[in-house]
Amino acid sequence: MSIYRRLAEIPGLFKAIVFLICSAGLALANADIDRLLLLASQRYGDSGAASVAAWRDVLSQAAGQPDAIKLRRVNDFFNRRTRFGDDSDIWGKPDYWATPLETLGRAQGDCEDFAIAKYVTLKLLGVAPEKLRLTYVKARIGGPQSTVVQAHMVLSYYPAPDDEPLVLDNLISDIRPASRRSDLITIFGFNAEGLWVGGVAPRGNASQRLSKWQAVLARMREEGIE
Repeated sequence: MSIYRRLAEIPGLFKAIVFLICSAGLALANADIDRLLLLASQRYGDSGAASVAAWRDVLSQAAGQPDAIKLRRVNDFFNRRTRFGDDSDIWGKPDYWATPLETLGRAQGDCEDFAIAKYVTLKLLGVAPEKLRLTYVKARIGGPQSTVVQAHMVLSYYPAPDDEPLVLDNLISDIRPASRRSDLITIFGFNAEGLWVGGVAPRGNASQRLSKWQAVLARMREEGIE
């Protein structure tokens, strides 16, 4: 996975990620589904259009439901319909952050793509943005006694600011509280409010922005997600 290769670079990412989302002005209020369906058909054929149509159905069915139902439906949708793959195999690039349309169209993605697609979808469903964080973690693989860890990204949902988060992950099908994910060690999380390291939001600004996130935002707007 592309993010694995960046584990040693994480300290250098902190400055770049502070305010990256709020600086970019991600305000997902609506999606032009007709445009997305057309683009999916043009780029990915009938299967891509069918995936976007299924996503549209999830948005319609989950609208107005409690957050718990939205989380479950969105998590299940992407975990069932998306195959895990490496960026180099899917996109021919060592590190690529896909839009939800691109993930749906290819029906493939790495951990970042799963987390971004779930994040965007939940925001479109009206989940309060301060409850959601894209979270980099170290994931232990190979069982409870394993010492092998890999860098990984999940989506965290906080019912309230001081509550224990729920973890939406492509590695497992169910949504569990963080305390039941002893295989994950949080490195940092970010959302529209900023960056959290060790559970504490940092002070100060940073002029840099995460370029790959900027590229995702720009492509989403071109595709019809605002």
